[in-house]
Amino acid sequence: MDYKLKLISFKLCPYVQRSVITLLQKQVPFEIEYIDLGHKPEWFTALSPLGKVPVLLVNEQAVIFESAVINEFISEISPPSLLPEDPVCRAHNRAWIEYSSYILNTAFRMETAPNEAAFNEYRDRLHKQLAQLEQRLGGGPFFNGPAFSLIDASFAPFFMRLELYNRIASTRLTRDLPRVRSWSCALLAEPAVKDSVVPEYAALYRNFLTERSGYIHHLLDPEAPSSNHRGN
Repeated sequence: MDYKLKLISFKLCPYVQRSVITLLQKQVPFEIEYIDLGHKPEWFTALSPLGKVPVLLVNEQAVIFESAVINEFISEISPPSLLPEDPVCRAHNRAWIEYSSYILNTAFRMETAPNEAAFNEYRDRLHKQLAQLEQRLGGGPFFNGPAFSLIDASFAPFFMRLELYNRIASTRLTRDLPRVRSWSCALLAEPAVKDSVVPEYAALYRNFLTERSGYIHHLLDPEAPSSNHRGN
């Protein structure tokens, strides 16, 4: 069965980016519409029970929300699956997909920390979370080995932001985590990941950090380029 898919998005949302990566990786045709989350249109609030993106509109009728659910749906309608066949491994992947949301939450708190003490607290917490990933990762290049899967799509948006941290604010969170660095490089080299953001993403992200006026704003390198980086 063919599905007509429309993804409702916000240009900087890492959760939407997960679904864009999955759609591109599976080469599933889709439309995308960007909205301003600060001024949500009425039609969107009527569609989204949580008032959040992503929302996937299927055949102009069915509404699917939450990125993990959307991504599994995309995987199911375009075999082969991007989840492991083994039930234990599949459940293990789902658990680490949930863990990726904790990492994104910690990263957001670091981005918006109001002072140096709070920034250092969340930076250290984020480093500990990444260190746990370091212990789990194997020979790569992806989380489960040679094949790209949904868990890779779930972590890729964070690694894109992390690459920008390192470029414009020198956070160096993975300096002692070689497996995490290697995984990040593999993900950022994937065409589906490269093409999952708008061309002006890096500039929008820098503006986001500046407008928030958090402590990280004081660490921004004024000489760092604002164009998107292709690679690591």
